[in-house]
Amino acid sequence: MDDMGIGYSLVNLSIRRTTSMPKKTYLVTLSDDEREQLEHLLHSGTHATRKVTRARILLKAAAGWQDSAIAAARAVGCATVERLRQRFVEEGLGALEERPRPGTQPKLDAKAEARLIAEACSAAPEGRQRWTLPLLADRGVALGLAPSYSYESVRRV
Repeated sequence: MDDMGIGYSLVNLSIRRTTSMPKKTYLVTLSDDEREQLEHLLHSGTHATRKVTRARILLKAAAGWQDSAIAAARAVGCATVERLRQRFVEEGLGALEERPRPGTQPKLDAKAEARLIAEACSAAPEGRQRWTLPLLADRGVALGLAPSYSYESVRRV
């Protein structure tokens, strides 16, 4: 009993786990060649950070680390580790690559953006002191760079 007359039982405060941890559905097992490719990716050249992180996650998963430990070590969520395990089992090392993202595709490619920037650096249209965002958007449409283009998109370029 404590000072207030309330008794606590250590048995009542302990948490008992009656179920065991679920088995992993997607186990990462790397061949020697795959392991070598991942190690080479980590130690050579410059690669996208996401790709390097995915490679490190796969190496830790193959070494038997728990998803929560991998997530903590790589500063990602457990769901990210689980999804990557699944993608690796289904796709192999293709799981390292980026997937297309949702949303609309950019209206201008790199060449068209360069053309728009060149226009912005050129002399302003007659009767104007400088280019404005709406004028550049209209110019991009007039040049046939895109069927329509907003001044906000010009600002981002």
